[in-house]
Amino acid sequence: MSPSPKTNSVKIFSWIFALFLFSCLGCNPEEKPGPDQSMYFPPLTGSDWETTSPSDLGWNENQIPALLEFLEEKNSKAFLILVNGRIVIEKYFDGHTPSTTWQWNSAGKTLVATTTGIAQQEGLVDINAKVSQSLGEGWTSEPLEKENLITSKHLLSMASGINDENEYIIKSNLTYLADAGTRWSYNNVFQKLMDVVAEVSKQDFESYFETKLEKKIGMDGSWNMGLIFKIYHSTTRSMARFGLLALNKGKWEEEQIVEEEFFMQSISTSQNLNPSYGYLWWLNGKSQFMLPESQTVFPGSLVPNAPTDMYAAMGAADQRLYIVPSKNLVIIRMGNASDPSNPNFALSGFDQALWEKINAVIP
Repeated sequence: MSPSPKTNSVKIFSWIFALFLFSCLGCNPEEKPGPDQSMYFPPLTGSDWETTSPSDLGWNENQIPALLEFLEEKNSKAFLILVNGRIVIEKYFDGHTPSTTWQWNSAGKTLVATTTGIAQQEGLVDINAKVSQSLGEGWTSEPLEKENLITSKHLLSMASGINDENEYIIKSNLTYLADAGTRWSYNNVFQKLMDVVAEVSKQDFESYFETKLEKKIGMDGSWNMGLIFKIYHSTTRSMARFGLLALNKGKWEEEQIVEEEFFMQSISTSQNLNPSYGYLWWLNGKSQFMLPESQTVFPGSLVPNAPTDMYAAMGAADQRLYIVPSKNLVIIRMGNASDPSNPNFALSGFDQALWEKINAVIP
């Protein structure tokens, strides 16, 4: 006896239901899509900037208030975190706003290094050539045979050997202390690189920087003369733009602003005296480090509780730009010195204390 039409219909329906059930195994209709993992670059103009939430990233949101409270207690003006270029946390303190500018202090050294790299890729300068090739002989008060040992790379790596006792960069103060490459000393002589770039580009450094770097990534800032040397001022988001360029190895969207090879050299040990220093960048995760105004070599990593692959632009009064490639992180802190009685030129105890709070938020 053949099956009835009703029996066939039941069987067909059962097969369809089983197929649907099998195809949906593991489905969760309430499951939210994860955060966008693609790299994002904000428009060059305007205030539009994509965001993502800490909860979408699986961060410990209950620890964020303690982080922000710590930052406020430590005289911060601004704090910003990007992941894959998107803003996750952006907070301002003490009347500071997204449109307020602030000084980078020595964190701006990295801008000079990057601009020097651009000048090299354009064939204007060779960082391995002696500085006098660009500035002419007699740019220091050193004996000529000692001056001619100094290359632009020595200025990038803080290993020029020029006397570091006087911070003012005038010829009479640029006297011999050691042969170039034999002594690491954090000082302001690096600003002679700005003269090198100006000389070879036939324009002032600020104009070259604006055309080749600043406007290319939508930064909006200015170089102002401080007590000793020129200091870059910008909004927090402008610093974030430079951090995003650094995270992407010198590339902004489809344009390689500074050659990747040069940028990777910038964030690698630049000399054998202080392994925690690149081309005006500070490097974490090395075996030892040196600090400004000291010839002491300290064992261990620069910021032990920060990711080992972190590199950083650091300026006086705790201006900070941290880059963490393993987590696609850019972190910025601007403000007054965390400890007004000790406004360090670069690394301070503030870094480790801040990373303790950051680590509590970011798993």
